[in-house]
Amino acid sequence: MDRLQQRLQALPRDVLKGIRRGLEKESLRVRPDGRLADTPHSAGLGSSLTHPHITTDFSESQLELITGIHTDVEACLAELTQIHQVVYQHIGEELLWCTSMPCELPADSDIPIGQYGRSNLGRAKTVYRHGLSHRYGRRMQTISGVHYNFSMPEAAWPILQQADRYSGPVSAYPTEAYFHLIRNFRRHSWLLLYLFGASPMV
Repeated sequence: MDRLQQRLQALPRDVLKGIRRGLEKESLRVRPDGRLADTPHSAGLGSSLTHPHITTDFSESQLELITGIHTDVEACLAELTQIHQVVYQHIGEELLWCTSMPCELPADSDIPIGQYGRSNLGRAKTVYRHGLSHRYGRRMQTISGVHYNFSMPEAAWPILQQADRYSGPVSAYPTEAYFHLIRNFRRHSWLLLYLFGASPMV
């Protein structure tokens, strides 16, 4: 039995149920013909600068839907569904493009950059996106994705620390353990990208 299995088996089920998770889902708004929508962010969705659950990413046409933090998977997915429903009530005939690779796009200069109002923070966010457009191009920035955020419950750290035979400072262990996770992801990332990044659109 390898060390990973030992660490996982050391965690009681009730501790594993305390894993916290949240989702951030990016989607392009498109017209019924499948082309990128050039309309501004709907006022009915609130301010893209301050709304806690509905904002835009790089483009004004690229919605980002954000759930709260959940210990229950079904509750997290239910909240994402509710946010989707609110969005569809306010975008008229437009649709949310369902794949990561973008829809048919206009010329690079015609892809609208996110607008966040005239406050200093809002202007800074738009200026930052102009910088991204010069570095990488606007088309590249329209690639959308889902960010899965998670964190282990406090009760897991002492158990994992003991199973890992960690001898460093107790306060540093959670950071050390997250770096272990990152290293494992990097080790296997080629396979994850191959399986989940392959797209017929490409």
